[in-house]
Amino acid sequence: MSPWHIAAIFAAGIAAGTINTVVGSGTLITFPTLLAFGYAPVTANVSNTVGLVPGSVSGAIGYRRELRGQRERVLTLGLAAGAGGIAGAILLLVLPASAFKAIVPFFIALALVLIVTQKQINRMLGHHRRGDGQAVSAAALAGTFLTGIYGGYFGAAQGILMLSVLGLTVDDSLQRLNAVKVVTAGITNLIAGVVFIFAAHVAWAPAALIAAGSMIGGVLGARFGRRLPPRALRALIVIVGIVAIWRLV
Repeated sequence: MSPWHIAAIFAAGIAAGTINTVVGSGTLITFPTLLAFGYAPVTANVSNTVGLVPGSVSGAIGYRRELRGQRERVLTLGLAAGAGGIAGAILLLVLPASAFKAIVPFFIALALVLIVTQKQINRMLGHHRRGDGQAVSAAALAGTFLTGIYGGYFGAAQGILMLSVLGLTVDDSLQRLNAVKVVTAGITNLIAGVVFIFAAHVAWAPAALIAAGSMIGGVLGARFGRRLPPRALRALIVIVGIVAIWRLV
């Protein structure tokens, strides 16, 4: 890789780690970046999933205050997210690469719609900020498992989907639910990443660059992410997502 490639992928990792912690759609930065440098779609997705795991860890550490008192909830939902991640990773491996290339533009478009309508989603979730109970309903488990499948197959906007599920099924404040989202999405990526390491081709150089960048981004997202202008952030993600769709269709 040239110095330009190294710098661009590392910077994309920082941006993705930050966005994943705050919004949950960092894949729309790193995945198109890898496509732009010539990596095949499935290889780019696999390498991206592996690379983003450290960013989830640093983001979760940054949200440790909001995670206090949620041990039981995180463990229960984490198991559901991990099971879904395994299922999604297996689907990615058993389905032909042509299927991934045909399906992913739809997923990216769905992610962009979710990002554009995030204000409406947040307004809807605001009606559910009522307490800090530990109850985990069957609906929360099912929604987390399905979101894990999506994240294991292709993780763009996984965090937005997860936060929507949590807001509709768990009785707690939005900030505490966002902390749970960071952990469950990270578990999905971790489990799927382990499957990919043993059963798929990982481009280790870009994965390592994304990992290093996402770890920094996770810290930045937890500390400063809430200060980012939401409109500018959404606009950047939409532009990158449109470019990714254009490259895939």
